[in-house]
Amino acid sequence: MKIDALKTFKQRSEKITCLTAYDASFASVFDQCGVDIILVGDSLGNVIKGGENTLGVSMKDMLYHTQAVAQATSQALLISDMPYQSYTSAKQTLENAKYLMQAGAQMVKFEGGREHESAFKILQDNHIPVCGHLGLQPQAVLEMGGYKVQGRSEDDAQRILENAKALEGWGVKTIVLECIPAKLGKKISQSLNIPTIGIGAGVDCDGQVLVSYDMLGITQNPPKFVKNFLTNGNIASATNDFIQAVKRQTFPTDKHSY
Repeated sequence: MKIDALKTFKQRSEKITCLTAYDASFASVFDQCGVDIILVGDSLGNVIKGGENTLGVSMKDMLYHTQAVAQATSQALLISDMPYQSYTSAKQTLENAKYLMQAGAQMVKFEGGREHESAFKILQDNHIPVCGHLGLQPQAVLEMGGYKVQGRSEDDAQRILENAKALEGWGVKTIVLECIPAKLGKKISQSLNIPTIGIGAGVDCDGQVLVSYDMLGITQNPPKFVKNFLTNGNIASATNDFIQAVKRQTFPTDKHSY
């Protein structure tokens, strides 16, 4: 999928589907099923490496898994996460983003807002497409006091909205909104010309992403926003069910939202 298609999805009110993949086998299934975006997520720190958080993921990890996924992806847009402490300065951000693009990514994703203004701007200046990530930021989970819903207070909600608008102004192509109230997810989505992709942010985001291991019911004690789609059949049928549920807006429901 071409990057320009993201805005087209939003303009015609068609929901965007996104799943994480970390290897060629899963990526091939998701790609053939027609998932719009495949994300090589730093969530591999949890589901592949067995960690409690994503802080132990390195650039070496991300490059290895990005290369594997890229080998099996021909239709979906491929986005790769920039891991913890890989974008602390503009120079470092540009260098690491280039490595991920050379490994096969079509876009890079990293967390945060105005505190990373120079990082966003240097990638814009060098024509490297960026996906933002606001709300709950797993790489800042220790600072946030754990995996908690963000944006509940009026001030916090306004801060997230202002960061989203700033990211759009710096050329970001799409923004992941994680673990925020559904009402805020809707407000941010309606305030931007670029699409939002929600994960625990309500049905009114312009798309939905799930960690594939969550979607397939592998994860023990998954978050509230997760639904197990592997109830019958195989991985391909579960993937198709996820795609159809997002497109038809039957997922997420209020049960999966905050």
